[in-house]
Amino acid sequence: MNLNKITPVLMAAAIMLFIAGCKTPSLTKSPSAKAMPADFSSGLDSNLNSGVLTWRQFFKDPYLAALIDTALLHNQELAIMRQEIEIASNDIRYQKSRLYPKAEAGLGVGIEKVGRYTSQGAGDASTEITPGKEVPDWLMDYRFGAVATWEADIWKKLRNSKKIAVNRYLSTMEGRNFQTTNLVSEIAGMYYELLALDNQLSIVRQTIILQQNALEIVRAQKEAAAATDLAVKKFESEVLNSQSREYEILQKIQIKENDLNQALGRYPQHILRDTSGILNIAPTLVNAGIPSQLLNNRPDIKQAVLELESSKLDVKVAKAEFYPAFNITAALGFQAFNPNYLVKFPESLLSSLAGDLAGPLINKAAIKTEYANANARQIQAIYEYERTILNAYIEVSSGLSNMQNYEQIFNRKAAETDTLTSSVNIANDLFRSARADYLEVLMTQRDALETKLELVEIRLSQHLAATGLYRALGGGWN
Repeated sequence: MNLNKITPVLMAAAIMLFIAGCKTPSLTKSPSAKAMPADFSSGLDSNLNSGVLTWRQFFKDPYLAALIDTALLHNQELAIMRQEIEIASNDIRYQKSRLYPKAEAGLGVGIEKVGRYTSQGAGDASTEITPGKEVPDWLMDYRFGAVATWEADIWKKLRNSKKIAVNRYLSTMEGRNFQTTNLVSEIAGMYYELLALDNQLSIVRQTIILQQNALEIVRAQKEAAAATDLAVKKFESEVLNSQSREYEILQKIQIKENDLNQALGRYPQHILRDTSGILNIAPTLVNAGIPSQLLNNRPDIKQAVLELESSKLDVKVAKAEFYPAFNITAALGFQAFNPNYLVKFPESLLSSLAGDLAGPLINKAAIKTEYANANARQIQAIYEYERTILNAYIEVSSGLSNMQNYEQIFNRKAAETDTLTSSVNIANDLFRSARADYLEVLMTQRDALETKLELVEIRLSQHLAATGLYRALGGGWN
């Protein structure tokens, strides 16, 4: 066939291939992200965002700071996350390498026999390989050289893949930061729980001493026929009840220390901590700032933004699969049937250069499916972004409310505790002078004990609320 007739046919086929590849299916339009409210629905001051504080500035207890340092060094989950970051970093280098030509070098040895009545066999028979000798049926094949291939990134598929890898790496970094934030908050929470248990243990032990003193009094009154055996039994049961509660608290302390040691990445051991008690440690004040500042501080929001950007690029990469790909291949080396001729120039020189333009023409179902999935993942990323922001806003709003309400609760419960503590002293004095019965003393001691324990729980809730609000504002990781 005439070459002039073939060329227009090839050009027409290439144009059809390009048009078929460029035609992409229409998909649902992605929803737009919702705007955040202008401020938090709370009466607390929100002019300053304390999320910019480091955890060392927020948690000033030296024992707690030492525990956090240990956790950041030895926690296994953070160690696993560091390896995830290393994997993401390696993926960047891999995607970057795809932008450049790929070269391979090698050597090989082979043997072949071709039919005499083929074009190659007829050519070999007419060639004088060795003067005065016939061409052998089996010919050796020695070769060495290099081959280079390169895909021209016409549609930015490879460059977008590299950007995706970079975003995934940054997203993994933010995931590590978010995990660090949660770990710091978790360590602080368990530390304050330990302090609260220490306080409760001290209160119960002090109560046991008071109850034992009252028991001695009622026993003396029984000896003097001023009290009955029922009163003695009631006081004894109350002492036993408080002693059993003491061991319950000791067990809770042991479990909490084990949980904290596990988070620190070490085997169980005693946790050094402040012995002054949680009631003497005021919670750190936290100011919320404006909601938009969450975008700058919370790692999970930054991670959601990066995932959203990556999903957009995923759609572009999937769409580029519809377009033809242009590849260039070049080879250079030496090939001969005899090692003596292998480096003979130019007779043994082997070289080639080719360019390929190929794209999907008929069966594009797999590409369409991947494109549809990429678009669906992009919409999913938008909803995930909205969910993350909504969750962050609600966490801060709830944290502000907790800080405000627990402050009021603590003040009133402290006043109630002072009143009941005074009542215990009064009841004991009246009981000694036989002006109050044993039931009044028992009920007063019991109420005072429960109120003191509740006061510790409320103080613990204040610290947990402050720690949770600090975490919600994006602090703890920097």
